[in-house]
Amino acid sequence: MPMKFTISETDEILVSHSGLGLAGAPLQGTGIQKRSNAICLGDRKRPAVCHGDVLTAMIALLCLGKPDFGAIEAFRQDEFFRRALGLKKVPSEGTLRQRLDELEHRCDAILREESAAMVARHAPTLTPCYGEWVALDIDPSPFDNSGTKKEGVSWTYLHFDGFSPCFAYLANEGYLVHCRLREGSRHSQDGMPRFLDEAIDSSRQITSAKLLVRLDAGEDDLENIRRCQKRKADWIIKRNLRRESLEDWLEEAQAYGDWEFPREGKEVYTGETWKEREGKLYRVVFEVSQRTITADGQKLLVPEIEVATFWTSLKLPAKQVIELYHQHGTSEQFPSEIKSDMDLERLPSGKFATNALVFAA
Repeated sequence: MPMKFTISETDEILVSHSGLGLAGAPLQGTGIQKRSNAICLGDRKRPAVCHGDVLTAMIALLCLGKPDFGAIEAFRQDEFFRRALGLKKVPSEGTLRQRLDELEHRCDAILREESAAMVARHAPTLTPCYGEWVALDIDPSPFDNSGTKKEGVSWTYLHFDGFSPCFAYLANEGYLVHCRLREGSRHSQDGMPRFLDEAIDSSRQITSAKLLVRLDAGEDDLENIRRCQKRKADWIIKRNLRRESLEDWLEEAQAYGDWEFPREGKEVYTGETWKEREGKLYRVVFEVSQRTITADGQKLLVPEIEVATFWTSLKLPAKQVIELYHQHGTSEQFPSEIKSDMDLERLPSGKFATNALVFAA
């Protein structure tokens, strides 16, 4: 049966950005306005447009996928925009740009804490990754800003000029609990201990469940394990093999691991061992494979050996630990949504501190 449509006239005002009503309601329930308005910028008098209105307007532009400062001009006289967000005044492009330049890092803690509080109030569910554990996935994801002269843009490990921001996502739903903009050339471990502390603290605001921190090999640093221990979080961290011999790992895996042969010419060994780091022993789970025949039937003159090892505090079976780490790859899709859906990959300002504030918002 064909679908029927009813077309009628109305004298109501229709807007394409009506979804801001859904974004504005939880925003007005946060302390962003009150806390940011308390920030003092030197000896300046109280501004005509308060800090809270400036921050909220910028967040609204991000919700609309319009991160450029100039996009605010289309909403200067838009009554729905102002009322949906609870603004006293909508800032101009100049005010928006200048005020964010002035606020710099003063709003970092406010935005992080209020964001966590909002997730705690409104998130319908936090799906565990396994049993009682809720995953806290931490990943860098370079932003391509090639062809620009923005402060902080430099050569990234993906071989383009840009930034290397870091993200922390909570639970299988991927709630963004922390993010930080970083210069493109910075190593992923640089500043990670503090970032890890803040990400765990934000997660504790949201849930009392057990946390399972999952990190890649770029963050294979003992200090990260210490931070997890201090905050009573479990961890799975992929090890950086550095100069360890693949042949030695194969020999150990064959001696102590469980084996299986998924097809002709391929052997897979999984198991656990213990490795010392600065006088303490830590559990290591391994998965070692050897191929003598490729998947398409080509015999190899020299066997191929692949080794993946993981630091972990979990007492689960080795295969379960490996599977939990593989699930960590799902979190890599979340930054791509920020790049595409929010159009935030090419940040709007030439100043690094301003871009860092926009990114945190």
